[in-house]
Amino acid sequence: MGLFDDLSRFLENRLEEFLRNNPHLELEALLEQLRQQEEDTLKLVADLQLQEKRSQEDILATAQEIQRWHIRVQKAKNANRQDLVGPAEEREAALLREGNQLWGHMQGLKERLEQSKELLGKIQARRQEVQTKAAQAQTARTKAQTQQRIETNGWWNSTTSSSGGFDDLEEKFRRWETQDELEQMKRNLGK
Repeated sequence: MGLFDDLSRFLENRLEEFLRNNPHLELEALLEQLRQQEEDTLKLVADLQLQEKRSQEDILATAQEIQRWHIRVQKAKNANRQDLVGPAEEREAALLREGNQLWGHMQGLKERLEQSKELLGKIQARRQEVQTKAAQAQTARTKAQTQQRIETNGWWNSTTSSSGGFDDLEEKFRRWETQDELEQMKRNLGK
């Protein structure tokens, strides 16, 4: 396992170094990570909202059941049916405990939902910041590439015009050398 750990560390270090040397890619990776976090948080918010709705439905159903057993307790007391009053009161108390647990669970869901919504807002704000930085980096990179092209083209154009100067010089030398050869031939013929 030591070899794999070393290899893993080496690759992570190389990736970090590469991203440091290419900050626009680092911003893109961060944007992708934030997009994924936003997507996951949106799913969590939707799931918590669904759980909250179910919890509210369970609380409502339990409240209706408590009400039904409360009425039964009263009926049994009015009819002087002590054999039914005790068990009905126990059922009503058990339902009240269940309702309290459901209420506590729903309150926990609401807190988690609020925290998730706050987190979503923070992620979206951070994503906006990173998108702005990425746009600025892209603009700077484009400007640098344009400047580099201008400098490169300037170098190329100055070289081209200079090489035109070299062509003139070449032409002058050819004329002179040709003239010199002609004079040499005339001298040789005159001998």
